[in-house]
Amino acid sequence: MHRLEFYFDCSSPWTYLAFERALTLFDPKSVELVWKPILVGGVFNAVNPAVYDTRANPVPAKLRYSRKDLQDWARISGLIIGQPPVFPVNSVKAMRGAFYALEHGVLVEYARAVFKRYWTDLADISQDEELRTIVTALELNVDDFFTAIKTQAYKDRLRETTDELMRRGGFGSPTIYLDGDDMYFGNDRLELIKARVGQR
Repeated sequence: MHRLEFYFDCSSPWTYLAFERALTLFDPKSVELVWKPILVGGVFNAVNPAVYDTRANPVPAKLRYSRKDLQDWARISGLIIGQPPVFPVNSVKAMRGAFYALEHGVLVEYARAVFKRYWTDLADISQDEELRTIVTALELNVDDFFTAIKTQAYKDRLRETTDELMRRGGFGSPTIYLDGDDMYFGNDRLELIKARVGQR
């Protein structure tokens, strides 16, 4: 049985691709997916501030290609990924909420709904009403959800997984570890993981 630890933040379109593709590429009978919500902005601030420089001063040709590349991947993955008017978005509440969903056995459904609401519906997932809609659709207790994500315990959990990723050498989302310390970064590395799993 292989173990994939998947560190993710729903504010990344490449993570949306990797999240959905990981669910279809790997057989749950032989690969355990362990979901680890993080706050990618915290990672950028601490170990990868060059991301902000790139956003502020993009290389036009590279930016055009990156947008094309994203749509190519979205097309073959069966996803619709647009350009949200609010970007980057403050995903802290949504990602704390991922722990609540994890505790209630609906992490995949929750994350999928958050990804879709932001990247397909182009809604601002930092807003309580957007999260309320998602939580209600999953038949979770809305009051309990919002109470939980305001507690220090949930704040600490998100900070802990974010710090954990950086201690392990991670610098963005998605970052995936196979069977311990074999690290992969990015949606297009899933095929490398698939090959490694097939070889063992």
